[in-house]
Amino acid sequence: MIVALLTALFVFLGLWQLDRHEERQAANVVGEERYESGPIQLSVLTSTFEIAELENRRAYVDGAYDADNEVLIRSQVYRGQAGFHVITPLVREDGTAVLVNRGWVPLVMNEVPVSEAMPALSSDRVEGWVHLTEVRGALGPIDANDGRLVHMSRVDIDRIQAQVPYQLDPVYLVRIGENGELPEPLAEPVFDDEGAHFSYAFQWFSFALVLVVGFVLLMRRRLSRRLHSRGVAA
Repeated sequence: MIVALLTALFVFLGLWQLDRHEERQAANVVGEERYESGPIQLSVLTSTFEIAELENRRAYVDGAYDADNEVLIRSQVYRGQAGFHVITPLVREDGTAVLVNRGWVPLVMNEVPVSEAMPALSSDRVEGWVHLTEVRGALGPIDANDGRLVHMSRVDIDRIQAQVPYQLDPVYLVRIGENGELPEPLAEPVFDDEGAHFSYAFQWFSFALVLVVGFVLLMRRRLSRRLHSRGVAA
């Protein structure tokens, strides 16, 4: 009975991992199609699509950076070196704004505005790809709920909204730019990573097979011993 239950469980987990593998493949296809579709004005995107459909879409925004309200995102690594991501609001002419991840700076640049990586002061067009707001996981660090925060653990748009004087878009933009000057732009997304779900599925199916084969061999051995003992007794 226990062997049957464990076998069924292992098979179920293997099938579940195969489903996750297929979901990851489908998500990669969708992400690549969105990214390759070319940049569209962000306000057009947000008025055309549902928020959940904006992830990885290319967009551009015209506006002026407000470096005084920058936020630094902790625990970010670039070429093996720890640092921050610089999140700067880009304010449009109508007074609304979108948060822009301008890129990475080293740990020593831990005050805002980051004087060694100041943005252009004049109005500028920023192109990048869209990210959804980030929320705390079940075990993630907690950022303060009140007061002005400079260092944060994630790009939580609702939390940043509480400390800026203008309306923020419900998504943020990751800037596309040239390497070589700070902040260093993030690497553009790739969509060929299918994760380890297929290998996990193979492992679960292998466990099920080993369990079944081991059980059969054990039963054969027990049966052989019984037959042998009866033959000796006769």
